[in-house]
Amino acid sequence: MCQFRKWLLIFLAVFAAGLAGAAALVLYVDPFFQYHKPLADFPYKVDNQVSQNPGMARRLDYDSVLLGSSMTASFDLRWFGEILGLDTVKLSYNGAFPRDEANILDIIFEAKGDNVKTVFMAIDQSAFSADVETVKFPVPEYLYDNDPWNNVQYIFNKDVILNYVLKPLADPTERTDWNLLYRPWWTDEYYTKANVLMYYVPAKEAEEEMARDAFLSGIAANLDVNICPYIEAHPETEFVFFYPPYSILYWNDVMREKRLAAEMEGLLYMSERLLSYDNVRLFGFQGEEEIVCDLNNYADYTHYHGNVCRHIVECFGNGEWELTDENCREAFAQIARMAETYDYEAIYDNWYE
Repeated sequence: MCQFRKWLLIFLAVFAAGLAGAAALVLYVDPFFQYHKPLADFPYKVDNQVSQNPGMARRLDYDSVLLGSSMTASFDLRWFGEILGLDTVKLSYNGAFPRDEANILDIIFEAKGDNVKTVFMAIDQSAFSADVETVKFPVPEYLYDNDPWNNVQYIFNKDVILNYVLKPLADPTERTDWNLLYRPWWTDEYYTKANVLMYYVPAKEAEEEMARDAFLSGIAANLDVNICPYIEAHPETEFVFFYPPYSILYWNDVMREKRLAAEMEGLLYMSERLLSYDNVRLFGFQGEEEIVCDLNNYADYTHYHGNVCRHIVECFGNGEWELTDENCREAFAQIARMAETYDYEAIYDNWYE
């Protein structure tokens, strides 16, 4: 019995030492940035938006943020410094709903307060039809709250230790470039008309026209709950919203689903609500035909090349394609004309070139 107790104690001691070592390693590297800033020389792998964004919002040094869905993935953060003089961090969520934006805005303003000069946010209008509590992926609440003592699932997480501590050490060449956070895997050769059309499946034809007000209640609720409270609570922060330039194939789907009137009504309502605030600027790129009608700018029917992203940042600086109370109605009317009159069949002419 004594021998058994001896080995049991040794086992428990080794086990406890192993747990303590694993915890110490996670706490020292802190790959989800729950306790401190990134170590200067560690080759961090940043690819888990839901788990890593809250820590980055708290610990990184920045004065501006870029939020939104994968429509923000190809932005190089250096452009915001070069063109706008801002130190910007990207805190995107692929497929983001408004609640995802609210969740991270809570942390951003709690951590930085009025030191946040500008919030840039891509608006995917379709996401605003969701319930105000809908999120794209389940939220690990222990990483989003303010309790540093409930992170057991983080500190003793096998995936965190293997994939975010040991693997980067074993292969530091995969370290994330902080200026290109969440960059898509597509390389330049994927941005071609042939590639886009190869995978594009047109929406099914609708039989009846969608009601003009179909999106309004969802948009109103999400603005009320997830967006406007932050604009109102932080008048010293400038909010720059933009409608991404989806390709002409997006508008092909809109026409096939007979929802153009609903789409335009939703855009107009949202724009008028946002533009009612003095600390809001709004940009609309959906009608920039040189971009949206050239499928060589895209890797699929909505995701555009980094060159388009740089153009968008340049517009933030020079005011091109900015929407105002005076011009937004005409801007949306122009988009509607493009959508209604475009020769969609001609897209497939010489599609392989």
